Amino acid sequence: MSLQEKLDAFKADFEGKKAPKQAVEIMHRATAELIASGQAERALKACAIAPNFTLMEADDGPIASSDLLARGPLVLSFYRGVWCPYCNIELGALQEAWPQIEAMGAQLVSISPQSLANGRKAKREKQVTFPMLSDPNGDVANAFGLRFRLPDDLIDLYRSFGVDLPMINEVASWTLPMPARFVVGQDGVIAYAEVSPDYTRRPDPADLIPVLTQLRGSVAA
Repeated sequence: MSLQEKLDAFKADFEGKKAPKQAVEIMHRATAELIASGQAERALKACAIAPNFTLMEADDGPIASSDLLARGPLVLSFYRGVWCPYCNIELGALQEAWPQIEAMGAQLVSISPQSLANGRKAKREKQVTFPMLSDPNGDVANAFGLRFRLPDDLIDLYRSFGVDLPMINEVASWTLPMPARFVVGQDGVIAYAEVSPDYTRRPDPADLIPVLTQLRGSVAA
């Protein structure tokens, strides 16, 4: 089953059987508004220079993008947090793909605004072995053009679900990154970019392999 098939199955069960109709309407409206805003189209794209960053890893201290790129191409996966079931499904798919990504000579990290403690929780629960980085205030996500503020009615809905982002992220603002996947070549140029303003839709990790193959071929040449 592909990643999107798993996400679709969860969405059908959640929206069809578990979530109140009004809650589903609020979530759909917020997604439609974010898509209509055009922010995803303004995010960094292939051929742009990726911003440099240094972020804290859930278990291992600071990690710099320059150090990762010194070892090989870098796959960046921006996600919302351990509280998001769609993100957790995606983390599982990335963990399954991680050995193949690593075999291609590439590095993989996930980036989320959640606190380091919640990053450690996500690593344990999903048995993640690649680095999970904490992006306080979403500054790195903002540099990639991904950070946005949730609309007020969605904030109220999340609170009713017990999802308190200021507590989860240890930052007062109600902001999140759009889920996104980037591949950055060792020259710092983005070779692949996929941004998902609809958080229920994510690219399959298998899409990364042709990009990494091409990058490895260009280095060998």
